[in-house]
Amino acid sequence: MPLTPLDIHNKEFNRGFRGYDEDEVNEFLDQVIKDYEIVLREKKELADKVADLDEKLAHFSNIESTLNKSILIAQETAEEVKRNAQKESQLIIKEAEKNADRIINDSLSKSRKIALEIEELKKQASVYKMRFKMLIEAQLEMLGTDDWEDLSKADEKNDFVREG
Repeated sequence: MPLTPLDIHNKEFNRGFRGYDEDEVNEFLDQVIKDYEIVLREKKELADKVADLDEKLAHFSNIESTLNKSILIAQETAEEVKRNAQKESQLIIKEAEKNADRIINDSLSKSRKIALEIEELKKQASVYKMRFKMLIEAQLEMLGTDDWEDLSKADEKNDFVREG
């Protein structure tokens, strides 16, 4: 067990013949007590400081560990977000391609339908033109017949009968 300043202070030496000078020994012991108290105080202060620094070190080590875990979690989360974004973009592209194919197929179908309708209208226009031409030709032929002259003469006779 280490000495305390009180142990040094209370220490008594046996007196012998032609021993040491008592005042000199007491003065030396007082100086040893003061120096020992200073050393013990400094030791306690250093021990407190070491304990405080150990506590801070543990705190900062804990913070470092937490930060490392947070960084790892953030990296994993970023990778997950990146993977999800890539999957989502691929789904969007596939859906856009399907929509584009559907739109193209619908457009082709509509254009075929319109082309058929145009052909049908062309046929109907041709038939209409032919019928109209035949009608006009028939009318012209009718105008070219002598029946009109007979009708005019008959009309003049009817006018004469009505007047008379």
